[in-house]
Amino acid sequence: MSFEIFLATAPGLEDALYDEVRGKGFKCAKAIKGGVTIKGEWPEVWRANLWVRGASRVLARIASFKVTHLAQLDALAYKLPWGDILHPDLPFRVEVSCSKSRIYHSDAAAERIKKAITGTLQAPHSPDADITIMARIESDICTISVDTSGELLHKRGFKEQVNIAPLRENMASLFLQQCGYKGTEPVYDPMCGSGTFVIEAAEIAAKLNPGRARHFAFEQLVSFDAEAWEAMRSVRRQASEGIHCFGSDRDAGAIKMSIENAVRAGVGPYTEFKQQKISDITPPTDVPGLVMLNPPYGTRIGDKRKLLPLYQTLGHVLRTRFSGWRVGIITADATLAKATDLPFLPTGAPVQHGGLRITLFRTEPLMQKSS
Repeated sequence: MSFEIFLATAPGLEDALYDEVRGKGFKCAKAIKGGVTIKGEWPEVWRANLWVRGASRVLARIASFKVTHLAQLDALAYKLPWGDILHPDLPFRVEVSCSKSRIYHSDAAAERIKKAITGTLQAPHSPDADITIMARIESDICTISVDTSGELLHKRGFKEQVNIAPLRENMASLFLQQCGYKGTEPVYDPMCGSGTFVIEAAEIAAKLNPGRARHFAFEQLVSFDAEAWEAMRSVRRQASEGIHCFGSDRDAGAIKMSIENAVRAGVGPYTEFKQQKISDITPPTDVPGLVMLNPPYGTRIGDKRKLLPLYQTLGHVLRTRFSGWRVGIITADATLAKATDLPFLPTGAPVQHGGLRITLFRTEPLMQKSS
């Protein structure tokens, strides 16, 4: 029997995630606050974790009911079919959030759900368990879900090294998508850091599933079928031909890091990295594509003033040397984006990232301008 599945993403990227989910064939997709819902059974849960690049986690919603006091929550939680979901010998933990509800004490609510599970299954509770039961009580409606992902999905399983303030892989993939990238053109990041944009773009071109190199919490649930899962994981699609993705950075350590991360991800043959200053960059290929970058944007007083020359140089180089290329720039400060003097299209909603609100600024193919 099908149930609701929730794919979470960063606030502001719900519509982009919806486009990806629909494009990958999931049924009954609906964009809501914080993510996208679909309908399906456990194989759809596995596919969502394996296939979807833009999600941060996948929750299987196992129950939803009205509840106004703790005794009622206690009684209803005992009625849920925990034995169809959890193994009695594997530990679990419970997380609860409460909002605009008569039940407002999240710890007390979590204790009631924990007791219902241990009372029916005798399963051990542990604050460090890999399996998490999540309950959200909002406007007196309690929704109980199982986190089927475990570690957040941006952790693809290959990046051992990151630079300072990295952009999460799931967000990078959605920004690439919003810039029209489909894996059939070159991508170049001239401030590549640990290689996130370049590697994500190369994986898309190579038709590699983002979850191919890691484990998931759903592998510890009663519904898990190891043989069916292995058959699903083993399916390979034909890669785009002749597509390369490029990165450069002024820091030699960043280039070394990017190369090693790309090799671990299995996209070494699809990527090229070299040490280079912004003032020296040129198109890495004769075929125009997408310049995609997440430059520093600073959050302390004085940072903006110090960064303005960098953005001005970046804009000048792109306008004069990258005719035919589209540009996507992520920044938390519109003033810095405007300093590039690039012809940006209207921007979408800001996106929450690490306590900041960042925005994608993007262009159509640039027209050649003289220096």
